[in-house]
Amino acid sequence: MAERRSGIDYYGVAVLLILWELAPRLGWIDSQFFPAPSAIFAEGAKLWADGTLVLHITVSLKRTFLGLLGATALAVPLGFVLGGWFPRFTRFLSPLLNLFGQINAFSLFPLFVLFFGIGELAKFSIIFWSCLWPILFTTIAGVQGVEPLFIKLARSMGGGRGALLVKVLIPGALPSIFTGVRIGATVAFLMLIAAEMIGASSGLGWLVHNSSVNYIIPRLYLAALLIALLGTMLNYSLHWLENHLIHWKTS
Repeated sequence: MAERRSGIDYYGVAVLLILWELAPRLGWIDSQFFPAPSAIFAEGAKLWADGTLVLHITVSLKRTFLGLLGATALAVPLGFVLGGWFPRFTRFLSPLLNLFGQINAFSLFPLFVLFFGIGELAKFSIIFWSCLWPILFTTIAGVQGVEPLFIKLARSMGGGRGALLVKVLIPGALPSIFTGVRIGATVAFLMLIAAEMIGASSGLGWLVHNSSVNYIIPRLYLAALLIALLGTMLNYSLHWLENHLIHWKTS
C-alpha cells in the first residue's frame, strides 16, 4: 500500500511539472512571472557551469553549519548542567529562558550589526541565536525525562557523576537533543537566507535578492527551489544520522 501511495505521489509531481512546462508555452500564464521549469533548469545549468551556483550553496551551508555547531557546543553541556544538576535553578530561570527563546533572531539583526558589523560574525550570531534555544530546551527536557529508575539503579551500583552522565543521561537525552538540532537547523537556515538578503555578497539569500533587483526571474525561482530542497535535505540528513546513532530509540 505504501509503495502504491509513493507511486501516486511521483505521478502527481510529474503531472504538475508537465503542466507547469506547458502553461507558459501555451500562453496560459505569463512566462515573465512564471517561467517554465526548463528555463529554470537552464539557468541552473549556466550557473553551475561557471561555478557560481556551487559557491552560493557552499557559502550558505558553511554559515549554517558553523552557527549550528557553535550553538550545539554551548546548548548541550548547558542543558545537561541545568537539567541534571540544578533543576530548581532551572525552574527559577524558566520564564527568562522562555522569553529569550521567543525573540526572533532576525529582529536582533540590527543589534548584531551594531556590535559585530555587517560581516560574517553578524550572520553567525543569527544562526547561533536561532539554534541555541531549541537545542537548549530539548536538552533540558531530555535530561529531565530520563527514567528516574535508571538513575537510581546507576547510583546504587556505585556509579559516579561521570558514569551517570555517559551511561544514563546522554543515551536517554539524545533523541530529544536531535529533535532540537533538527528544529534549530531548519529555523537557522531560513534566518540565514533572510540575513543574506540584507548584508551579504554571496549565498542563496543574496542570490534571491540580486535576482529580484535585476529582474532575473528564472534565477529567482532557481534560488527559491534550492533553498527549499537544501532545507529538506538538511532535515532528512539529521534524521538519518539520528537513526544510525541511536539504535535503542523506539519507533
